[in-house]
Amino acid sequence: MKDLKFNRHRRLRGSANIRAMVRETGLHKEDFIYPIFVVEGENIKHEISSMPNVFHFSMDRLGEELDEVVDLGIPSVILFGVPNDKDAVGSQAYHDHAITQEAIRFAKERHPDLVVIADTCLCQYTDHGHCGVIEEGVILNDESLDLLARTAVSQAKAGADIIAPSNMMDGFVTAIRYGLDEAGFQHIPIMSYSVKYASAYYGPFREAAHSTPQFGDRKTYQMDPANRLEALREAASDVEEGADYLMVKPALSYLDVIREVRDNFDLPIVAYNVSGEYAMVKAAALNGWVDEEKIVLETLLSMKRAGADIILTYHAKDAVRWLEGK
Repeated sequence: MKDLKFNRHRRLRGSANIRAMVRETGLHKEDFIYPIFVVEGENIKHEISSMPNVFHFSMDRLGEELDEVVDLGIPSVILFGVPNDKDAVGSQAYHDHAITQEAIRFAKERHPDLVVIADTCLCQYTDHGHCGVIEEGVILNDESLDLLARTAVSQAKAGADIIAPSNMMDGFVTAIRYGLDEAGFQHIPIMSYSVKYASAYYGPFREAAHSTPQFGDRKTYQMDPANRLEALREAASDVEEGADYLMVKPALSYLDVIREVRDNFDLPIVAYNVSGEYAMVKAAALNGWVDEEKIVLETLLSMKRAGADIILTYHAKDAVRWLEGK
């Protein structure tokens, strides 16, 4: 056996400190965006049944959630407003005093340094649950762009630091960029949901945002899960149109796509660790089948390793506590 020749990779794994010295990928609280759902009403903190420890907050309870996020050192939140009144054109999406706009104002007044991101879509504001204007059962692309631009401008007026359009209409980035620039918001960046698949992993979110389509599905505008090269075309269009961040959604089943986007574009890459991914881990942990802390941190680490710079995740608060021993 003395003549065997091989590489001794284990030399770099011999102790915790050696492993830490050569670790290639890390997780930090600055990597996270935390999603918050805001609803109309008073004294509401209602747990979403399919997403344990994630809640609907009314405006008078929103402050306690924002305070916790800031105390943990998480630098950013994304706000999803859930209105009571919905109509065919989602008019509450771009009303200057609708639930999302009021939540943005409140968050920026309470914590001026917190980065507040506005989800820019129509689905939770329309009575049909789709992300655009409908005519005879067809989601109209170009007619929807004006409403999305109006929504983005209204959110920027309310104080949003970043606009995050999630609708997947063709041309949505250029329409929003034009609208923001015309309204004097040239400085507001766009975090585009560039690569958004028509995924089964969104189920719990639709309960949270009350945004289940009332007919059909979203496969004519969200991407086919079978497609990889199409993701690069979508991302390239958004770069050309003026996006400042590129998001891949979902994350866990699309780590290969995150890597492809990372390798082809030099903008910051965002991974959305979506509701279904969160719910599966929570369900397994509540049944004692997995070690929640280890599973969550390993999962989030995989997204960073795949190339994500930022992770939008419902695990953010727990992850920070685990990482910092709180």
